[in-house]
Amino acid sequence: MKKISLLFLLLPMLATASFAQESRQDASVSGTVVFPPYVTGQAVFQSGCRAPSIATSAVNSTSSGGGTCYGPGILASYRYMVTPRSALEVNYQWSQFYTNYIANVNNVNIHTRMQEISAAYVFNFTFRNWNPFLEAGPGAFIFSALDDRGTQQFNPKRTTNIGALYGGGIAYELSPSFDIRAEYRGIIIKAPNFGFSQFDTKRYYNIIAPAIGIAYHF
Repeated sequence: MKKISLLFLLLPMLATASFAQESRQDASVSGTVVFPPYVTGQAVFQSGCRAPSIATSAVNSTSSGGGTCYGPGILASYRYMVTPRSALEVNYQWSQFYTNYIANVNNVNIHTRMQEISAAYVFNFTFRNWNPFLEAGPGAFIFSALDDRGTQQFNPKRTTNIGALYGGGIAYELSPSFDIRAEYRGIIIKAPNFGFSQFDTKRYYNIIAPAIGIAYHF
């Protein structure tokens, strides 16, 4: 009886020691593709598609814009495992795309750089070498205009908004030190206006930003 009692006392300690020997941290780098959505409000039409300089309607500009409706980016993340299933994550994302505004007779493109600084709680599952996960958390999102021919509005201002990150994905363990990670990331944020009240939709929208990359565990 004493041996059985001692075994029950040692089991939690053994489990804790086993977890301590495993990798509790990882750093990852991923490529992303950002898809800003279409949103309308306050008689302003905003999309993530580069449009011609002149258009008579939102339909014409978004459907025949002939431009790219997405942009490339890069994501760097760090995770710390609090428990075998729970982790805390911090992220930095840099991406570039076009923002198009139509208000009255104005049709303006702004070549946009978005930076994300976010934190998230991550819940992990484990199925052999496959590790699905879900995540959510707050973030700050900085929208800046690039000073090139893609920006057609004079003196746009940097816009910083607080929003939320959510998503999920799956990691495949290549070795104890490396895994390949693919995820769907959604960003809920107030649509930026770059300091122009005439381009303010006063609406929130959902940016889709899937990512795929590699993580190193240590």
